[in-house]
Amino acid sequence: MPDQRIKVLVAEDQPLLRASLVELVAGDPRLDAAEARDGREAVEAAGRVRPDVVLMDIRMPVMDGLEATRAICAAHPGTKVVILTTFDLDEYVYEALRAGATGFLLKNAGTDEILRAVHIAYEGNAMLAPEVTKRMIAGLAARRARPDSDRMAMLSDRERDVVAAIVRGLSNDEIAAALFLSRATVKTYLSRLFLKLGVRDRTQLVILAYETGFVDSLRSL
Repeated sequence: MPDQRIKVLVAEDQPLLRASLVELVAGDPRLDAAEARDGREAVEAAGRVRPDVVLMDIRMPVMDGLEATRAICAAHPGTKVVILTTFDLDEYVYEALRAGATGFLLKNAGTDEILRAVHIAYEGNAMLAPEVTKRMIAGLAARRARPDSDRMAMLSDRERDVVAAIVRGLSNDEIAAALFLSRATVKTYLSRLFLKLGVRDRTQLVILAYETGFVDSLRSL
C-alpha cells in the first residue's frame, strides 16, 4: 500500500551518528524511526517494535551487529537488516550477509543512498549493486567454499538462468525483459528458488552461487 509507513530501527553505538540517522529516517514521510545503542538493545527493540528494516552497525559493544543480525533474522524472518560499516571488505559483513542481512552500506554513504537502501530492503530487494559488494562476496566466498554444489545441480535450466541474472544484480523487471518472462513469473521463480535452495533472500542466493562454484561454472561457458 502506498501510504503504509515503514518502521525502521537504527542500531548504532555512536550517539552523534545514531542521532543523525534517526533524524534522517524520521524526515522521510514514509518512515518511522526507533533506535538502539548496541546489539542487545537492537534484539530487544526488534521484538518490541517489530521493525520492517534495521540499519545495523556491525561493530558495537555488549553484542555486535553480527550476533544481533543472527538473532533478529532467526526470530523475525520478515525483518530486513542492512549492515552499516566503516569497512567495505569486512569479514564481519560477509558473515552478517550469510546470517540473513539483506545488504550493506558504508557509513559515509550519502543521505539519499541510505534512504534508498531502506526502501529497497523493504521492497525485498538486495543491496548488491555496488561492485565492491560483489568483490567482497566473491573473494570471501572463494575462501569459504563448501562442497554444496548438489544444491545448484538440481535446478532446471530456466532456474539457472534466473540465478545467473540475480548474480548480475538485475531487478525483477530487468530479469523479465532479459528472459522474456512476465514480472509475476519472475517472482514465482524467485519464491521457488528460495524454497528449493533453503535461502532467505537474493543476498543469500548470491552467496550460495559463489560458495558452490556456480558463478565459476557460468564464467567457463
